[in-house]
Amino acid sequence: MRRILAALAAGLLALPAWAQSFPDRPIRLVVPFAAGGATDVGARVLAEAMSPHLSQPIVVENRTGGAGLVASEAVARAPADGHTILINNTSHSVLRLVVPNAPIDVTRVLTPVTVLSEMPMVMLVANNHPARDLREFIAMTRANPGRWDYGSTGGGGTLQMAALLFLRAAGVEMNEIPYRGGAPATMDLAAGRIAMVFDVALTGVQSARGGQARAFAVTSAARSPALPDAPTLREAGLDAEMNVWQALFVASGTPAPVQAALHRAVAAALSGEAVQRRFRELGVDRILANTPQEAARYVAAEVERWENLLRGRITPGG
Repeated sequence: MRRILAALAAGLLALPAWAQSFPDRPIRLVVPFAAGGATDVGARVLAEAMSPHLSQPIVVENRTGGAGLVASEAVARAPADGHTILINNTSHSVLRLVVPNAPIDVTRVLTPVTVLSEMPMVMLVANNHPARDLREFIAMTRANPGRWDYGSTGGGGTLQMAALLFLRAAGVEMNEIPYRGGAPATMDLAAGRIAMVFDVALTGVQSARGGQARAFAVTSAARSPALPDAPTLREAGLDAEMNVWQALFVASGTPAPVQAALHRAVAAALSGEAVQRRFRELGVDRILANTPQEAARYVAAEVERWENLLRGRITPGG
């Protein structure tokens, strides 16, 4: 909270006169995922909370496809004036590897304005699996390479990224079963057709609390308040940690004062108690609302880390 208030206070410094007119029309907030998911719901909460601080409505637009490329390209090719912004998550980090012949390099044509929040992934294990806890699961999987399956949405999505992180850190082999989304994967998990799924906290917590599966671990550095009985991967001796982050991006070349205005609106929106409570309900463990400069360093480090992991060049905790 202190960081958010400090950022908000810093943003009160005078801006050039031309920048004070931003925005002069409604803002489009483009979401690369279908309606109803964690990122989409978070985007709608944020849009409603930001609008009063910009004196313009923010319209959420879902542009799915291409592992996030369709939405990213729409924002990158829009005028660099801050009226078209993108919300994306950790999957942004690997987009240029997942779509190697893409017409754009998202790391060059998009600029992060702020990292909004972080949330863990939840390791869910089928109720019919013989392991009783995380350590037993790892031991059994090591002793039986290729025996069990895990669900994944593929394409560099967060479900796949968390599973790869776990498999490499634990040194185990499982079979990847692709799904069109997290919901059908967790349905098959509940039916006992697959052994494991890493799900975002929003839906993973619900599956665990509802008894559809067991939460064996969370990927954050500390235990999640939403699942206090689920250990971290590090508690099982795995050098692995993952936070699913959400960030706002604009087209590269967007003037710094415009980026500052957007960041000010985000910081003000996220300082509200009601918004913070809603984000916690969505599984968020930590609200950041960092500055454009801090966000640029954060996202660059994440791109380097996850690209190296997918290429197999570093250890999972690197």
